[in-house]
Amino acid sequence: MNKRPSIRAGKPAGRPSGSPPGKPRAKPDSRAAALIILGKVLDKRQALDEVLKLENAPDGLLSPLEPRDRAFVRLLVATTLRRLGQIDSVLELCLDRPLAEAKPRLQHILRLGVAQLIYLKTSSHAAVDATVRLAGREASSRGLVNAVLRRITRDSDKLTPAADTEVLNAPTWLFEAWSAAFGEKRAGEIVKAHLIEPPLDLTLKDGATSEQWLTALDAENLLPGSLRRAGGGRIEDLAGYAEGAWWVQDLAATLPSKMLESGLVGLEGGLVGKQIVDLCAAPGGKTLQLCTSGASVKAVDRSKNRLKLVEQNLNRTGLSAELIAADAAVWRPDAPVDGVLLDAPCTATGTLRRHPDAAYLKSAGDVTRMAEVQSHLIEAAIDMLKPGGVLVYCTCSLQPEEGEDHALRLKSDARLQHMALEAAEIGGFSDAINAAGDLRTLPGHLPGQGGLDGFFATRFQRR
Repeated sequence: MNKRPSIRAGKPAGRPSGSPPGKPRAKPDSRAAALIILGKVLDKRQALDEVLKLENAPDGLLSPLEPRDRAFVRLLVATTLRRLGQIDSVLELCLDRPLAEAKPRLQHILRLGVAQLIYLKTSSHAAVDATVRLAGREASSRGLVNAVLRRITRDSDKLTPAADTEVLNAPTWLFEAWSAAFGEKRAGEIVKAHLIEPPLDLTLKDGATSEQWLTALDAENLLPGSLRRAGGGRIEDLAGYAEGAWWVQDLAATLPSKMLESGLVGLEGGLVGKQIVDLCAAPGGKTLQLCTSGASVKAVDRSKNRLKLVEQNLNRTGLSAELIAADAAVWRPDAPVDGVLLDAPCTATGTLRRHPDAAYLKSAGDVTRMAEVQSHLIEAAIDMLKPGGVLVYCTCSLQPEEGEDHALRLKSDARLQHMALEAAEIGGFSDAINAAGDLRTLPGHLPGQGGLDGFFATRFQRR
């Protein structure tokens, strides 16, 4: 079996070379910033989005850079993470011996160089010269980086990884888990889908206005009420953002709310008068969907900061819900409710195309730990339902322990009746329904339209 990417242990990447302790670091160029950010992800195990948010702040690394350069930093780091297995396989061919474990920074410099030359098709002159400068004043390091990158430039046809090595970009434990769950062919399609920068999906506040926004946003229709456009640019600058005509939400993430609505009121839709609890609600896409259907919604999340995101989205769209900062495992509504939507915390392996760093921040142990958390939340959700009430449990994970295994257990629960999903409930998207009648989207679905996130959802009615 081909080798999978492994992260060598070492000291975290930190201050750029040439910036002495105690002195302000020089303003970095885009590649220097990318090097520091990559080190924070792989060595310090920090989430890429959190690092970017911090470094985009007024006093952050990226603040002196032009918007175009900031975008390049994100693209370079994300590409390196998406292609890490293939990149390391190229470096193995170019190095006489593995880099010492004490030199993770040098390894990251080489990784960024390979990403530019092979995958971003950056001008070889610009990529080589700028990457060599990252090695600092140490002659041996500069010489190594120069030699490796110039060899890649010269022998690119021999060193560019073949398409069938794409599976190297998934850590072994993930690829084996996906192969066991979905078959090796499907697992390969998942890995391939993760290599593509995802498009931007938007959920409309009023689905009847889709024709208007198709043109204004240069978008295409997906399912009713969902549009897709190419990514790029500031979301806040897009038509319709300021007036709250839509919100960002992957197509797959819209389906659990549709399941709850049709499970309660049928295909005609409309939750007017229904009491709904949205557990683990932030950042609020599903809360907004439920509000547009007329439900009285309680949005519960343990994080006050994350609830602020829900509040901002509600204010922008002119919708309303009751926001409750509480631990969903112990909080209870004043009276049993008609429906509960539980989008449980998970390993988020279904969103690796948007968050490629997660593949190297999660482990098999995290799956087991999260599955236990999810079980407690499911019990709490069942306890909130009135007789005849509907529960939809979902996660953005591809791991069966966080999805299918919970559904199988609940089907033997005497308190519950499983409600199989019908294609008509989700716009005819029959490929997203598994043999057990539950929702299972995969990143390899809709390949010609840009794919979608991996999601699982199952639905039950309380007897």
